[in-house]
Amino acid sequence: MDDDLQLISDGDGLAVIGSPTAVERFLVSEGLPSKDLGLPRLGPTLSAVAGAAQKGAEIAADSGRWVKLTEQSAHALEKYGLMKGSNSGVSRAVLTKNGKIKGLLELEKTPGSFLTNPARLAGAAGLMAQLAMQQTMDEITDYLAAIDAKVDDVLRAQKDVVLADMIGAGLVIEEAMTVREQVGRVSAVTWSKVQGTAMTIARTQAYALRQLDALTEKMEHQTKIGDLAKTSKDAEVAVGEWLAVLARCFQLHDAISVLELDRLLDASPDELDRHRLGLQVARQNRRELISQSTERLLARVDAVVDRANTKVLLHPTASPAVVHAGNHVAVAVVDFHGRLGIEHGRQLMDARRWLDAAAEAGERALDTGAGGVNAARRLGNETLHRVRSVTGRLSSEIGERALRRRGDDEERGTPAEPVEQ
Repeated sequence: MDDDLQLISDGDGLAVIGSPTAVERFLVSEGLPSKDLGLPRLGPTLSAVAGAAQKGAEIAADSGRWVKLTEQSAHALEKYGLMKGSNSGVSRAVLTKNGKIKGLLELEKTPGSFLTNPARLAGAAGLMAQLAMQQTMDEITDYLAAIDAKVDDVLRAQKDVVLADMIGAGLVIEEAMTVREQVGRVSAVTWSKVQGTAMTIARTQAYALRQLDALTEKMEHQTKIGDLAKTSKDAEVAVGEWLAVLARCFQLHDAISVLELDRLLDASPDELDRHRLGLQVARQNRRELISQSTERLLARVDAVVDRANTKVLLHPTASPAVVHAGNHVAVAVVDFHGRLGIEHGRQLMDARRWLDAAAEAGERALDTGAGGVNAARRLGNETLHRVRSVTGRLSSEIGERALRRRGDDEERGTPAEPVEQ
């Protein structure tokens, strides 16, 4: 068994277990970056369950590394063809020295294998779930740093009790994670401090989602392009801030789950695997809820951008500003999705150049025949393909309309209002 490797996948990551030499050789040959799985943490718990210290010693002799599932590591899984487990939600296989797979039935002859020991397999799967969540937590930390968003500053700027409570909950959770790192476990005392924080985080998440909905509704209700440009610019900043709050919520939910699994490993190891699967479902539901809300946001932004694009001929400055803001929001959402593991394919909308729109209007006029000649004269008498004449004619008409409006208003003794195009 010294050269045998045990591979376990839970859909988020790959665990490679075996002798330190064999594990290292495999990872180097496949070019896979990895993290320590932390197998020694299972020793005391499984020794108590089995009633024999030898089980803990066997675990300590193994080396375990965790690999995040990426395109490269997923290719390795396909290459080695892991077999589905019966009820634990994991796939597994054993590689011999020559890279061939042993059947699971053959492993029944090897009681020391993780794959034939339910308690060990559940423990390893629990460690893998923790590492997957911690990986996402690290990526969210990088995301917040990359967008230069200090979430605490964003939250403190909002005079709202819901957000203030989240700051406090975050501090408590971070403290528990620090103690866990130092002690290596989550005691009843540590858990008692954090077990009520999940509701606070969920409430803040719901609040942030409502704020995003409110922002896009405000954009939808603007009828004037000038007002829409201003609202879009404001939303460009606000959406980024609320996405940062949502990312922080997801991060803190994952931290609570990591602490939960450690607490169960200590207190109720026989429930560990069922609880891990439950957390996995809850995490996916949370991801889908956020995905649905942000996809709705993108759909509304697209509608606003489409509306602005149709006005580009008469609003050559405000219309592209709306499109720019919409694309900025879209980029922010797509980046946010990537950090949370939400798959999304999107092509950003390009602002229509004013000249292109003017030329397109001229071509349509030509296609209309006799009626098009009159329309062409209104746009410019020299040639429809000279956009400069289009610009001059439109500016003249707009100026004349403004003067007529001003003259009428002066006769009535009322101030002139801007003419909306």
